[in-house]
Amino acid sequence: MSPTDPAAEPLLTVTGLHKAFGDNEVLKGVDLSVRAGEVVALIGPSGSGKTTVLRCLNGLEEPDAGRVTVGTDVEVDFSRAVPKRDAARLRDRSAMVFQHYNLFPHMTVLENVVEGPVRVQGRPQAEAVAEAERLLARVGLADKRDAYPFRLSGGQQQRVGIVRALMMRPKVLLFDEPTSALDPELVGDVLTVIKELSEEGWTMLIVTHELGFASEVANQVVFMDQGVVVEQGPPRVVLGDPQHERTKQFVHRLQARF
Repeated sequence: MSPTDPAAEPLLTVTGLHKAFGDNEVLKGVDLSVRAGEVVALIGPSGSGKTTVLRCLNGLEEPDAGRVTVGTDVEVDFSRAVPKRDAARLRDRSAMVFQHYNLFPHMTVLENVVEGPVRVQGRPQAEAVAEAERLLARVGLADKRDAYPFRLSGGQQQRVGIVRALMMRPKVLLFDEPTSALDPELVGDVLTVIKELSEEGWTMLIVTHELGFASEVANQVVFMDQGVVVEQGPPRVVLGDPQHERTKQFVHRLQARF
């Protein structure tokens, strides 16, 4: 768990975030903040809105209302029409690691991870390739640079997904249940990479059901239910001594499964 300064200003602030899909109101006014270098674990039952929060931050969904601030130079108010430039700047501040990898099947590992920096950010091809090779070596995939995704295990594909996110040089890394699609024996490799990133000071927002991992890596745990934040605080409180009855029920039920 990386130490962070409790007095530091938040890097990411979310205020009053609302999102509905038709008549289904998924987010009902979510507030949260993340300081630089902090790891925040989002936990809660399926359908509580955790993934939708990440998708709103990454520009995959547009909130119906609310405000998102990243650092001192990006502030987007979704209660009014958002200029494309502001939406793009918000999207550029984060990078997403998906539950089901979302790699391009017709591209090699190297092509997958340099696509964004070269095509979207306009970085030189040679520079992107050099950085990609360094990062792939770091996660133990140097020998897979020319392989296609179907040749990789789920754990290897997810590590490629993490490298792809790092290549975008984001302010905030977003992880959507990064181990839930993996065979149990492959989970450890991915969690080790995420833990190493936390120790290096990356700012991360992680949706997870791995309570042991959240307890070990997260600075803060946010429990969501029915589209709102029910409880948030240090892991020792939210996971070890939850104050809200709904949180107690969820944590007890999840711990009883393992």
